[in-house]
This record gives sequence, structure tokens and C-alpha cells, in this order.
Amino acid sequence: MKTVLHDVPPYLRVYEDGTVERFIGTETTPAALDPHTGVSSKDVLFLPESGVSARLYRPIIPAAGSHKKLPLVVYFHGGAFCISSSADPKYHDMLNILVNEAQILLVSVDYRIAPENPLPAAYEDSWAALKWAASHLSPEETETGGDIWLKESADFDRVFLAGDSAGANISHHLAIRAGSETHGSELGGKFKISGVLMIQPYFWGEEAIGVEAENPVFKSVVDKWWRFVSPSDRGCDDPWINPFADGAPGVDGLACGRVLVCVAGNDVLRERGKLYYQCLVEGKKKMKAELFQTEGEDHVFHILDPTAQNSKILIKRCAQFINGQ
Repeated sequence: MKTVLHDVPPYLRVYEDGTVERFIGTETTPAALDPHTGVSSKDVLFLPESGVSARLYRPIIPAAGSHKKLPLVVYFHGGAFCISSSADPKYHDMLNILVNEAQILLVSVDYRIAPENPLPAAYEDSWAALKWAASHLSPEETETGGDIWLKESADFDRVFLAGDSAGANISHHLAIRAGSETHGSELGGKFKISGVLMIQPYFWGEEAIGVEAENPVFKSVVDKWWRFVSPSDRGCDDPWINPFADGAPGVDGLACGRVLVCVAGNDVLRERGKLYYQCLVEGKKKMKAELFQTEGEDHVFHILDPTAQNSKILIKRCAQFINGQ
């Protein structure tokens, strides 16, 4: 019998010989034309040196509107940084629905996950995806290469970052990086982020807040999730997981003017989402921020069943946000 080195329920187990056994988030489905929505998808390898790809989604474009430009959404899936992928059938189904509802072009990033690729690999892969998308604004890429869907259909005046759980966390950090003088120029001068869509964001902290304090056992479980994927000695007050810890940039540096924060009423992470929204409203930067709460639901309910009534309502609100409503 193999010796267990790390046990991280309900996600995975790592054995002493380096073997990783995942219990959830391992299913995959191919990119294809979705018969229910008419949305097309395809996989594109954009970072060959590390094997990082993205799944692109495009809705039906009538011949009469073939030159119509669509909002571009760069999406990051959840999974506590250690499970799931852009090919996960649950994400694939939900994103088909979102793309059809919002009429958008969407890039779902298949960033590398821990423990095989400890953080900050997921952030670096996601930043590389954003730079790849931005490269389609350069004349050289437009003329000689790049992806045809992005070249023909992306409206680079309406670019959004979006994600759920760990993916919402990534969206925050990329928006901060895009707004910094040091890194913002890497996207090119014309690439601007219009807004950030954060669905049940995965933020945490060493000190419990709100309902987190009512269940110290579960608090310790979430603590363990983060410490497993992050090599930092700051634990759950690492700025990657706690945007308001000492040394973290907060929210004033976000490279956008609009943010929608979505939380679920039964989700233990809801306190962090509400705090994030509060800091947006009270921050120095004049930000148009909205908090959208779904009562009676738990974490990533819209991923588990995107056809449920509350999921439809959430997806519709996300689509409205992207379209400026």
C-alpha cells in the first residue's frame, strides 16, 4: 500500500511516490458545436513551451451580421487551483449557455494546476493568455497569425475578465497587474479592460470573519486547501488569497471601472465576496460596483446545474453586466 503524503478532501490525495489521485474535476469533454445553443467551441494552444491552451467559444453569427464585433470575455475556471480544466463538462455546459445568453466571444483559459504546478503558475499562465488575446490588436499579429475568431469577431473596446471561485481570484490579480505601470504595458497601449465579473470569489484569511467563525472545523479545512497549493510562508494572509492583507495591493489599482461581485447565500466564502465589494465601494478609486446575492444556494451552484432556475437568473445577470446593463 502506498504512503499518503497529502490528503486534501474532497479534491485529491498525493502519495509519497509523487502520484496524484484526484477524486473530482477530472472529467473532460471535447470542443464542439453545442446542439442546444448553437455555440461553437475549439481548443487553441497559445503557449507551446508549457502546453497551455484555451477553449474559445463563439455564438451563432448570422451571415447578415458577419462583421459584427462581440464583447470579449477572458474566463478562468474554478477548482481551488488544484482540480478541473477548461474541458470540464460542467464548465463547458455553463459557458455554452453564457455565451449564447450574452452573445459574446469567450476565451476559457486552461491554466496549469497544483500540485504538479504550484502557484503562481496559474497566475502566470492566465497572464500569458491575456497577453495572447491582446496581441491580436497588433498589426503584425493581425496580418500574419493569431486566431481567426479573435481577429474577426472580438470587440477590443469591450474586454472583460471573468471567473468563479479560484477563477475570480485570478481575475482580480490580472486586473491589478493590468493596472500597474510595471506590467500594464505588456498588454499594449490599446488593450483596455472594461470590467471584471467575479462569481463567488475564492478569497480567504488567517482571521475568520462573519459566518466563518461559526464553523472553525470547516475554516481549518479551507485553510488547508490554500496551504496545499501555495508555497508561501504567510499562509492564508498571502496577498494571493487575501487581497487586503499587509502588503496586498487592495482594489484601488484595478484596471477597470466596473465590477460585478456575485455571492451565494449559503456559501462560506460569501463573507469574503461581500468584503471585496465593500472595499470597492469605499475605495479611493471611483468604481461602479454591484453585489448580486443568490439566496439559498451554495458555492458554484450554477456550475453544478446551469439549467436550474437560480442558475439561469445568475447567468442572465452576468450577461447583462457584460452588455452594459
